[in-house]
Amino acid sequence: MKQVRFEFEELPYETLSQFGLTQEMIEDLPMHILEELSHGRHSPVLPIKVNDDNGNTVTDRSRFAFVRKENGEADVVFYPVLKKSSLEKYSEEQQKQLRSGKVILADTVTADGRKTKAFVQIDTETNQVMSVPTQVIARNLQVMAEELKLSNAEIKVMQQGEPLTFVMQDEPVTVGISLHEKDGIRFCQGDAKKWSEQTKREWDKYTFGCYGCWMMDDDGNLDYIPEEQYTEELWNEQKKSAQRNMGAGLHK
Repeated sequence: MKQVRFEFEELPYETLSQFGLTQEMIEDLPMHILEELSHGRHSPVLPIKVNDDNGNTVTDRSRFAFVRKENGEADVVFYPVLKKSSLEKYSEEQQKQLRSGKVILADTVTADGRKTKAFVQIDTETNQVMSVPTQVIARNLQVMAEELKLSNAEIKVMQQGEPLTFVMQDEPVTVGISLHEKDGIRFCQGDAKKWSEQTKREWDKYTFGCYGCWMMDDDGNLDYIPEEQYTEELWNEQKKSAQRNMGAGLHK
């Protein structure tokens, strides 16, 4: 499969700014997030602002991902937070599995109208329905199965949306299909319960960049504070962060 790569200088910053996401805000995201975005992966759930037909500013939250247009230019697609997932095309049993957070194997239609099998899962942070063609994850499953010496029955368990727990070096390890991961597979030190709980990407409360700070509240929501709006608390946190980074550098 052809790899998609987006360079920073070609990103559609003008379009992003129309949704309240400035170039400074994007560049201040953590490096591992920027790396994922450069490969076409979804962003974390971020605050956006748009103007409605009456000129009022509406605030919302959304993921986004960069895509390549037919003319080769980079564009952006948004995946806003929905009140509930749209699951009408799935059976009652499939809907039940999806709402419980599981991955299901279902028939889907590609953008060019072809029917195909895909793994489907609800993004718990946006309620958007995610789908990935089975072929994309199948290769990763095969490599993992060979490495861990898993049986066909164990692989089938994962294909049916259930995580698989086994013992490695006297400790429980759980693995399963998760469309939140870039390779479609997530490992977890612990049992299936712990695996199911680890769906949200971890962020520090304060993530300082060159122009401002991404701050996470008690509910896990991210908001951006430009440097000119820093409070005394934020200035103090920035000093602590700089000292920690300096200490880490000295101990390398």
